[in-house]
Amino acid sequence: MKQYIYQNKSLKHLVHWLIMSPTRTRPRWYVRMLQFVYVKRGRGSVIYSSVRRDLVPFRNCSIGSRSVVESFSVLNNAVGDLHIGHHSRIGIGNTIIGPVTIGNQVNIGQHVLISGLNHQYEDVHRSIAEQGVTVAEVRIADDVWIGGNVVILSGIQIGEHAVIGAGSVVTKDVPAYSVVVGNPAKVVKVYDFNLNGWVKA
Repeated sequence: MKQYIYQNKSLKHLVHWLIMSPTRTRPRWYVRMLQFVYVKRGRGSVIYSSVRRDLVPFRNCSIGSRSVVESFSVLNNAVGDLHIGHHSRIGIGNTIIGPVTIGNQVNIGQHVLISGLNHQYEDVHRSIAEQGVTVAEVRIADDVWIGGNVVILSGIQIGEHAVIGAGSVVTKDVPAYSVVVGNPAKVVKVYDFNLNGWVKA
């Protein structure tokens, strides 16, 4: 059935209209009421009531056990799947737009933007809104700490036990066991397993 809808352009457009309000660009109220059916929640996971859940049934969304999404955040899987691992914390006022995969025991500070979506703009004879979007998955490994007000762009991969300094704009992949800061973010420290300590990059 799903494949048939995707192959039939007019039917796909109708189903999409029934699910998403084109003006509000979020799921319609009757779809949001069914999120308890299609959003996978691990035991003990918490999503605060003020969180905006732009979560549609034709994409995947999962939140692992004991993970928390703090107040006034936005979760959006309209253009790509959204997965949050176990024992992870999404800080106050975060915006996460799929496709995004967040690992286990990840701590994310306040007002962070993580987006797997980017707008196309190349054709100057058409408005940017008419040119659609591109998507590239953001992947955040286990045991990562992301400071407040960080921006992580589409397609970025962040390695295990990495630290992203507050206010950084991440435009390139971040190696495991490193500390990055700045705009654009650059590696300033790495962990040296031979010395058993952090050293300047």
